[in-house]
Amino acid sequence: MALHCAECGFVNPEGANYCQKCGALVELDGGDEPTTATYRVGETGDFVAVDLAEVADGDAALVIRTGGGRAGESFPVVGDRMTIGRRPDASVFLDDITVSRDHALLVKRGSAWFLDDCGSLNGTYVNRQRIDSQRLVDGDELQIGKYKLAFREP
Repeated sequence: MALHCAECGFVNPEGANYCQKCGALVELDGGDEPTTATYRVGETGDFVAVDLAEVADGDAALVIRTGGGRAGESFPVVGDRMTIGRRPDASVFLDDITVSRDHALLVKRGSAWFLDDCGSLNGTYVNRQRIDSQRLVDGDELQIGKYKLAFREP
């Protein structure tokens, strides 16, 4: 079954979440929300299913929705700053050439979380808009290189 984009009318293949022509969110018939299973990588390298509320432990979390074969992998937001990038010691390590070594920074200002671009070559996007700095709210979609992540708050 093909999915029609509500924005431009382009016919997308079944299973598409975003329009291949304009990038708009493709709504599923019946208003069903797409879901992503959440997991963490265990000590042995196996995937361990987890409850998102457990991951966030009362605070925020980032969940990879697509990219790098890592959909569902989650990162609890810990402390007041988290680095995101291709540097192996980054808090959120995204190993792909489309991600800069020091791509973005997730930082808490007051009681709110902000995503700051660190001068990355390919840019940082929130809800398909390129940003320099953006306050995040529950459900925001972050795009960093080829990765799309969801920001979740309890």
